[in-house]
Amino acid sequence: MSTIYELTVEAVEAGDVITYHPVRLANALGITDVNRLAIEVNTALSKALVTIYPHDPLAQVILNDPQMLVMDDRGRIYIGRYHNGRPSLLRLYDPASGSAQRLLLFGTTGAGKSTAGQIILAAMKRSGIAVIYGDLKGGQSAPEAYGQTGHGSDGNVAWRVTTQEGVMAQLRTTWLTMMDRQERYSRMGRSKFLKDRPDPLIYQIIDEANRLLEKGAPYRDEATFYIKDIGRTGRSLGVGIGLFAQAGHLEEMGGSDTLRAMLKEGEVILLRWTSSMMKQLVTDGLLPAGMVLSPIPKYAGEVDLVSQFDEEHDDDDLPGTQGTAYNVNGRYPSSKMRFWNIGSVMPTEGLDPMILDLYGPGAPAEIEEAAWDLIGDAYGQRLDGIEAYRAMFPEPEEDEDGEGGAGGKGKKKGGGIRATSPVPASMPTESKPRSRTIRDRVQAVLDAHDDPLDALQILELVNADGDRPVKLGSVRNALTTLKG
Repeated sequence: MSTIYELTVEAVEAGDVITYHPVRLANALGITDVNRLAIEVNTALSKALVTIYPHDPLAQVILNDPQMLVMDDRGRIYIGRYHNGRPSLLRLYDPASGSAQRLLLFGTTGAGKSTAGQIILAAMKRSGIAVIYGDLKGGQSAPEAYGQTGHGSDGNVAWRVTTQEGVMAQLRTTWLTMMDRQERYSRMGRSKFLKDRPDPLIYQIIDEANRLLEKGAPYRDEATFYIKDIGRTGRSLGVGIGLFAQAGHLEEMGGSDTLRAMLKEGEVILLRWTSSMMKQLVTDGLLPAGMVLSPIPKYAGEVDLVSQFDEEHDDDDLPGTQGTAYNVNGRYPSSKMRFWNIGSVMPTEGLDPMILDLYGPGAPAEIEEAAWDLIGDAYGQRLDGIEAYRAMFPEPEEDEDGEGGAGGKGKKKGGGIRATSPVPASMPTESKPRSRTIRDRVQAVLDAHDDPLDALQILELVNADGDRPVKLGSVRNALTTLKG
């Protein structure tokens, strides 16, 4: 039987909403494989479409031409399709508002997160986006993103690292590039980002981001600051941020407030999830109250009950559901979609040639040369690990006159934005005499500058005075006290 049935369901009374339980509905319709059932609900929860397929419509989702991955004129990439053949589109750039986006990809182990990430990364390269990529699975999440040479910018992303120290250097680099653009665009009178005029769209991607942001992670607080500030400020400057993470609990991602705004306003892809993740998404208002997403089982197909006396039963493997997901902020949030099936059928020794082909030929887009002097050697030499970290967060030094050196009152670059930065609190430093309070140091900075300064600029200047490093929160507390 190949007949497809579509049922339209509407609320009887005005103001009523449709509620349902996907598994119970499947049982009531006599369907043993829930993957044959597709349910879509409108925003008002007053109408629903129930489609019954003779077999799983998302069993195979074939990418016929890698050029389909190129971003369209509306800033969207084609990442897969829905059960009815409609394209599943992920927005990376909004030409109407001139802004980059926030991207979050969640999935449990074995849900297809790495493959989905490869599709997004390949689409970004083909679309001319400069990707700063941190793979905190030690490089195993997307080895093809590094290309065939294994070093420099010869890979398929502008810069890849595999350590938490490397990701911190990347975040600092992305943040400095963003601040440089802010100053340049302000002088130009530009309030919106125009792709490739003259700068490329940039995305900072962190894979296995939960390892950087979970409780007890060494750089959690500093990473959270940079991620939030890039997510808040970078949009109109053409700097987007994307986090690929395990679908656990949101409070393990930098704290309960870290991702809430990103979730509500960003692009969210939800692969197979945990129950705690789903509850948090509903509680935080990402999903409308009453909307239920059909669970994504680990395996597709009908699971029969087999009697212990059935000696002739064949225990065949069921197909997996890797890559099946919900494009939560897309046009059809309650409808399942599936990422393209990519790569070789069986695992390969070394890099997968089919995935390498997905990225296409040529070098990836890079950060604009206008920022190279500012961002320094970590990006220029594509450093990783502690070398990258120290290049972006040098320890304070003193010159012959007692003035700050690399981390002190050094030469300013990039129109007044400092290329160097204090070592974050989580990085061990030599103890220094605490001769002045933070309030005294902030007051000294204010007294030395006639022009208005924001908290971030004050933080930079305070940490350049040769005394112990301080955090942004301490500077803000001092400012509050001084204002009082």
